Amino acid sequence: MITVHHLNNSRSQRILWMLEELGVPYQIERYQRDPHTMLAPEALKKVHPLGKSPVLTDNDLTLAESGAIIEYLQETYDAQGLLKPTDHFARQSFRYWLHYAEGSLMPLLVMKLIFSRLGKPPVPLLARPIAGAIGKGVQKAYLDKQLATHRGYLENHLAENAWFAGADFSAADIQMSFPVEGLNARGGLSGCPHLSGWLKKVQARPAYQQALKQGGPYQIAG
Repeated sequence: MITVHHLNNSRSQRILWMLEELGVPYQIERYQRDPHTMLAPEALKKVHPLGKSPVLTDNDLTLAESGAIIEYLQETYDAQGLLKPTDHFARQSFRYWLHYAEGSLMPLLVMKLIFSRLGKPPVPLLARPIAGAIGKGVQKAYLDKQLATHRGYLENHLAENAWFAGADFSAADIQMSFPVEGLNARGGLSGCPHLSGWLKKVQARPAYQQALKQGGPYQIAG
């Protein structure tokens, strides 16, 4: 039996969705973020030394990292090849977006989140005005511009492709869902009709909706 070590409001929501698309039975081990730090609990380190989510166990195998887990599930359980393109060029695009999601876009979104919280607890009260000003400055001077570049890049790509890896839905769309939902939550997708349309399509998929029911509250899904 596959077990997904699922942290609330996290990347592990994608893994539940992937499993629902594949129709593979699984169970969920649930973990809750610390309400003050928003970090994963120490209990996750008993599953994987880094204590991050997602982590998937399948018999004696323990896997971390969303991309690695998604690739493993596709290679192991997608016997009909429904979630990976067969066309050579589409497969290269598929591989690119699997890596782009966490390698290029998510670091900027994490930085955006961190710098937006500099003026709030747990930053000491007296330091919050200065920290908040620094956070706003970094966002305005660097992060917002970088994210606008990526937003435009994604919009242009989807203007020419129905899905991230080409004409058909694939696991690349599952991998890209979390950063695009993050973009939507941290600035919106105004002026990006193709990106907004793609997000509506993925969130309307029955397997996505079932994964939400299984995973529990997921704040950036709205």
